[in-house]
Amino acid sequence: ILITRQVFKNGDGSTGTLYLCSNDLNFTYEQMNTIYKKRWKVEEYHKSIKSNCSFPKSPASSMSSQKSHLIGSLLAFVKMERLKTSKNTNHFALKTLIDFNATREAMKTIQSMNCQIVEKVAQLKLITVLLTVGGKYLNSMIDRILNY
Repeated sequence: ILITRQVFKNGDGSTGTLYLCSNDLNFTYEQMNTIYKKRWKVEEYHKSIKSNCSFPKSPASSMSSQKSHLIGSLLAFVKMERLKTSKNTNHFALKTLIDFNATREAMKTIQSMNCQIVEKVAQLKLITVLLTVGGKYLNSMIDRILNY
């Protein structure tokens, strides 16, 4: 077995070690590194489509709806790739930003609905008060007329 070792620095200053193994003894260090980098892109794709594009969360039971969900997940991945390039960030940061913006818009909608509900409740209370006061006033007017 051919084993290579890479020592690297992480973003926080700590060091890490990466071991690559192969059963092909004719590989050079550069060849192993190139294969690993290509393979790692595939791993990133699988992780992103699972975590950020909701691929495994399909509630679909029929074959056609499962195909539609798969196509939707793939399109979401392609769109995230385009955004990743234009925003110079990764899929997880984009997903967090999308979730944050969706939550903010949902809160705006809820607050708007709450304001409308409060207004409706106030209108109903006013109508109730008017009917109560108006009804008493009307009853007293009828009593006066009948007793006249």
